[in-house]
Amino acid sequence: MNEKENSFRVGIVGISGYGGGEALRLCASHPNFRVVYAAGESSAGQKLIERFPGVPADLGEIAIEKWDPNKLPDLDLLFASLPSGESKEALAKVRPDTRIVDIGGDHRFAEGWTYGLADVWPEKIRGATRVANPGCYPAASLAALAPLVANKLVDPAGIIIDAKSGVSGAGRGGGGTFGYAEVNEDVSAYALLKHAHVPEMTKALSQLAGASVGLTFTPHLVPMTRGILSTCYARGKVTTGQCTEAAREFYKGRPFVRVLDKPPHSKWATGSNLVYVSYAADPDRGIAIAIGAIDNLGKGAAGQAVQNANLMLGLDESAGLGGAPLWP
Repeated sequence: MNEKENSFRVGIVGISGYGGGEALRLCASHPNFRVVYAAGESSAGQKLIERFPGVPADLGEIAIEKWDPNKLPDLDLLFASLPSGESKEALAKVRPDTRIVDIGGDHRFAEGWTYGLADVWPEKIRGATRVANPGCYPAASLAALAPLVANKLVDPAGIIIDAKSGVSGAGRGGGGTFGYAEVNEDVSAYALLKHAHVPEMTKALSQLAGASVGLTFTPHLVPMTRGILSTCYARGKVTTGQCTEAAREFYKGRPFVRVLDKPPHSKWATGSNLVYVSYAADPDRGIAIAIGAIDNLGKGAAGQAVQNANLMLGLDESAGLGGAPLWP
């Protein structure tokens, strides 16, 4: 069953969702991961080959089990990709010696869990046993803003984030309003002033700034399958060159961050764990713009989860994540 040398036994919960499916894709080709357990709800009882016809033959015969934290096999690592509200109680029952990366939203900045913003705080993740993956919008927005906020180049009060996401960000269970006929040729804002990612981004930016952060966030749904483009506005007497240089220094040696001299496209990240950031600033007007682009299922979910798992297990941070983005 998917035998690999020097491998860790891996399980994936929420396998039939988009995040869980992407985690399976990455783990299937990971040199040190051996998937031995898969769990889901609607797909329970099926074999992986029935749900994912393209999986390697040695994985295809694994039966998807109904998720029960009390019946887990012996695992080194568990990826949990469950809807918000469904993982907190269940994951508390998992054995302490089984490392967990929670791709869902229940444990971000929760006590006993490490916030897994891997490109910014890798040292906090190394050796951790419980890691909460950042949300997809925070993964793009925080990557762009972190160098400016950490270096005090912008005012942490009054930051505005305007972000666009593909429809896979809602998950497979997003509901009937995400059907093709309803989202095609349409752009809409949603969750105004109350999006669940606002507290998460506020806490992360406050830690980086060492001060309270004021944040306004507006998400938009756009008619594409994958991708996030986050455009962030802040006040500061700073130049474009200063912002770009600060980001290059901040992310020096980080394998998945690309600091650009031009605005990125979300499509550039498709199928990868990359995040592209760029900057534009006008010191005369006191305005700085930071842009982040990711694949919401890659850096925004399963890609960063695998990166976090590599750090937790003491592996090469890039293991299993070296593939180039899909193009076109």
